[in-house]
Amino acid sequence: MRIFANANYNFIRWRWHALIGSIVLIWGGVAWIYTHGGLKYGIDFTGGTAITLQFAQPTSEDVVRKAVDPISHEAVVQTIGERSKNQIMVRLPVMAEQEQGTNLDAQARAVEQAIKAANLQATVRETVAVGPVVGKELQRKGIYTTVTALGGILLYVWFRFRLTFAIGAIVAAFHDILITLVFLALFGYDMTLNIIAALLTITGYSVNDTIVVFDRVRENERQMRREPLDQVVNKSVNQTLGRTIITSGATFVAVLALYLFGGEVLRGFAFTMLVGVLTGTYSTVFIAAAIAIILSRRRTAGPATAQQPARPQARPRR
Repeated sequence: MRIFANANYNFIRWRWHALIGSIVLIWGGVAWIYTHGGLKYGIDFTGGTAITLQFAQPTSEDVVRKAVDPISHEAVVQTIGERSKNQIMVRLPVMAEQEQGTNLDAQARAVEQAIKAANLQATVRETVAVGPVVGKELQRKGIYTTVTALGGILLYVWFRFRLTFAIGAIVAAFHDILITLVFLALFGYDMTLNIIAALLTITGYSVNDTIVVFDRVRENERQMRREPLDQVVNKSVNQTLGRTIITSGATFVAVLALYLFGGEVLRGFAFTMLVGVLTGTYSTVFIAAAIAIILSRRRTAGPATAQQPARPQARPRR
């Protein structure tokens, strides 16, 4: 069964509207992140201890926060999973004495003792401890990995197609990453190794969809040599629309199931993938293609103007 077999939508007509809308969304999100203290990093990057507590009775976050406040005023207390499960996670930052080598597990024991002192019945389900040196190393490697992946994508698309298409694909990838980071900050997700893995995944997913469209553009250019590039790109997008809808829809449903039933550990990864699938499909049509058209027109207009032959001057009649 084929869907959108004879699609003929004028997507390229709305490229400027899409570009302006994306710029407004990104800069508005960046301003919101800046005014709210920047991106929040998990203990994977900052170091610290995260203790997951299983309570025998329903317990509010305020009660737990009051109990652990003597340990650290910067402790983050949040309910994980459904409230009926009575699970609360306590995250503590790295203390000054821990930077000198004190065992991070001491924080977990201190939290457990504070909970018992507050007459709360709870058992420790999981403890995750990361030192500050390891956290900084993971943060640096996460940045290097992302930059290396984007550089490899740029070289691959440049080699296979042309430089303007490669720039369009990279701009679309940056667009997807920035919008996803904005939504992660708006919904209160911390940057963790799972989030970095999801960002790299959606980058590859978005570029793969973009390459499919660009490959069809290259084929159509041979048959539509006299047509402008925007018409060639628009026809190529319509020809691959059915494939894009089916692929993106199937991926979205699978990731949605992971988000709903995968548990708290995978929720950040699944949320990042949900946003990335939507932005990746959007950016392939309205960002990558639009940037490629704009740069191709400027590139061809410049040499054409420079190489225009001068008109011969008419000889005066004698």
